[in-house]
Amino acid sequence: MSTLIVDPPWLSVDPVGEALHHLRVTGLFYCRTEADGPWAVDMPAFGECVSFHVVTVGEAWVEVEGAPPVRLVPGDLALVPHGRGHLLRSGPGVPSLGRVDELPQEYLSEHYSVLRHAGTGPRAELICGVLSVEGSASRLLLDLLPSVVHVDRSSSGTLLAGTLALMAGELAQARPGGEAVTTRLADILVIQSIRAWLDAQQLTTGWLGALRDPQIGAAITAVHREPGRPWTVAAMAREAAMSRSAFSARFTQVVGEPAMQYVTRFRMHVAADRLGTGRTVREVASALGYDSEAAFSRAYKREIGLSPGRTRRPQIGS
Repeated sequence: MSTLIVDPPWLSVDPVGEALHHLRVTGLFYCRTEADGPWAVDMPAFGECVSFHVVTVGEAWVEVEGAPPVRLVPGDLALVPHGRGHLLRSGPGVPSLGRVDELPQEYLSEHYSVLRHAGTGPRAELICGVLSVEGSASRLLLDLLPSVVHVDRSSSGTLLAGTLALMAGELAQARPGGEAVTTRLADILVIQSIRAWLDAQQLTTGWLGALRDPQIGAAITAVHREPGRPWTVAAMAREAAMSRSAFSARFTQVVGEPAMQYVTRFRMHVAADRLGTGRTVREVASALGYDSEAAFSRAYKREIGLSPGRTRRPQIGS
């Protein structure tokens, strides 16, 4: 298992870049597939996780219900960002061999395996992985993504192509530490892919559009950096260098919800993260600017749908 936390010591002047810097991914499992066609496997749902598939030899198709099938050729990558189950196969209509986690495979470690299938058709080789994504801003980023993100080799850019080449080189021959290098490259690959998709978007409204707005983005970034600060519309307007009334109207227009509603929603997602690490309800409420634990609990339940106590993960020994 590998965890990649990119958290710069400087203050970014690019709010979208800063959101990507705070994207935290933890590799849960990786699989190298070597299959002679025809073949197909079911990828089960993995909760709030991201799955990725990279083709290094041959081709493969990724199919998510409700989305058009995506054909991958060498150098292409597909992300399935919302934890949904999907099909991975050599061609349309090929019947599935079963769930990928239930098929015979060689486990090189607890988190890394090689899946082989002997068929009579063209060969395909793939690198696949499942990663969890942590952090409130990270989940807001994932919410922007479609059911399948296809990053093809023509638009992936030299950085992504370089990462793919490094991965292919590591997999070409078994060397000490090869698994560790491959899994860390895979984590980087996912972040690069999300960045490539974001770079291709021209959104001017919603969360991404708000981050790209120089004034509204400055206010949102300030909230993300200091969620426990006693925020008001006036305080956010000062961060945006705007009048209170102009900021309030523009924030709602661009983001799609009032400024303080956004602050509360973001705070509750931060709270969910902190409760999940074992912090007490009182500690989290105080850190996020709530004098009353009851008021915090009401706001939390409205936004998350559960009481804070049901979210909290007890610490070992508590």
